[in-house]
Amino acid sequence: MKQRSAGLKSIAMLEENIQKAASLLKNSRHTVVFTGAGISVESGIPPFRGPGGLWTKYDPDLFHRRYFRENPQHCWRLIKEVFFDFIGKTEPNAAHRAVADLEKNGCVQAVITQNIDNLHQEAGSAYVLEYHGAIRTLCCTACPKRYPRQDISLAVLPPLCPACGGVLKPDFVFFGDPIPEEVNRLSGQEAGKAEVMLVVGTTGQVMPASRIPYVAKESGAAIIEVNVSESDYTPRITDVFLRGKAAEVLPALAQAVIQGR
Repeated sequence: MKQRSAGLKSIAMLEENIQKAASLLKNSRHTVVFTGAGISVESGIPPFRGPGGLWTKYDPDLFHRRYFRENPQHCWRLIKEVFFDFIGKTEPNAAHRAVADLEKNGCVQAVITQNIDNLHQEAGSAYVLEYHGAIRTLCCTACPKRYPRQDISLAVLPPLCPACGGVLKPDFVFFGDPIPEEVNRLSGQEAGKAEVMLVVGTTGQVMPASRIPYVAKESGAAIIEVNVSESDYTPRITDVFLRGKAAEVLPALAQAVIQGR
């Protein structure tokens, strides 16, 4: 009986907080969504960290730019297995679609994502800043050329640049790589303009991306957080905490915002 009562109380609290969050979003003139691995879990992509995360199966040092430079063939076998044979075949879930719906209805002005899976764009989001790059393009390590992933065969690894013969690399940030200057600048700019930042599915532990919600908060934004458990942000900067799976919470939030406008 106590367990049932606690469950009902938790549901009531979530519903109340969804209404609080919806009110903030409806009154915001500039809302930015900041997403991490948790938004893609319901698409079948495990998080990188934590129990069952990719780094419990793979050594993250094997995805360091130094290791890629010294062992491109072995590194590419891992890249193909993890990022192209698996992640590259996933589809957007209800959480990605809810974010896109909010944008289409004028309730979201930008999405900043730490994810490289391209699922926000596939769901329909138009303005997405990919802080860590994306898997849909390959870049040459010897010249400035970039190629759509589908234009390059991975039958022989490592793939080579058709223009100069240099080794191609996925166009996302490896350990040891700097964040691309332009996306870093634009992300800081969007965070600084935000009246509300909707933080979804991130622990707040990956630097320098984790600083972005703090930039928004310091600029006066309200922080709405959607996570299955508390993050580093929750006790520090979160104003409204929505506990639950992104694919369940975000559609309910989007409905409350769009229908209530």
